[in-house]
Amino acid sequence: MHSIFDIACNFTSERFDNDLEIVIERAIQSNVTKFGLICSRLSDIPKLMHIQKNFSESMSFTIGVHPHHANEVDENSLIELKNLINRYSPNAVGETGLDFFRNLSTYEEQIYAFEEQIKIAIEFNKPLFLHQRDSHDDFIKILKKYSSDINKAVVHCFTGTQSELDDYLKLNCFIGLTGWICDEKRNVELRKTIKNIPLSKLMIETDCPYLIPKNLPEKPTNNRNEPSYLNHIIDEISLLMEVDKNDLLKETYLNSVNFFGS
Repeated sequence: MHSIFDIACNFTSERFDNDLEIVIERAIQSNVTKFGLICSRLSDIPKLMHIQKNFSESMSFTIGVHPHHANEVDENSLIELKNLINRYSPNAVGETGLDFFRNLSTYEEQIYAFEEQIKIAIEFNKPLFLHQRDSHDDFIKILKKYSSDINKAVVHCFTGTQSELDDYLKLNCFIGLTGWICDEKRNVELRKTIKNIPLSKLMIETDCPYLIPKNLPEKPTNNRNEPSYLNHIIDEISLLMEVDKNDLLKETYLNSVNFFGS
């Protein structure tokens, strides 16, 4: 079976503090051999870089500020972000975007943080690792504004409509799918829509420790998602998209390696 690339792993979460090496080993035994280590805030950088250093051969990484923490973004932190990118040369800028579902930062704070990080990604010619929840209209408006200058972008954890998918594909975005598609009751439209994602624009992810697949046969007692479960998600995607599993693995792996340059 072809190697698998999990593009979204939140390994800085305290839920991985005690057994990350075991989690990585379990993933490798399940053919998940490459990982995208995702940054949510600049205060995570020491921990993130320690993890990346320990698993450098298998781990690409991002540096950026999640919309939940957009209230931490100001002129000084943007200077710090540029310095960190200069120092560590991440594979992408992010996780950045908009999240109007939880609104942990204000509308104005999120718009500012998102736009400034896009500008920084353009300045350093880095891909963008993007987050969008309940904010599509503002999100797509901002992306269109900078689309001609953006290197590459992936909209991770896609849970949207056909219309939203069309908007992203028109801007040449990659699409990340998670275990969210395994929830048959809440995602009827999504499960139909993913058939229309070209394999050349698809990537796969767990977004661990979050979004454990709803229909996982044996769920862990801690309810923690991890990369070894990506095979279950792949089986579901293959079934819903009506594509050969090996073709799916080959294409998504190649897309991910090319995107992250790893």
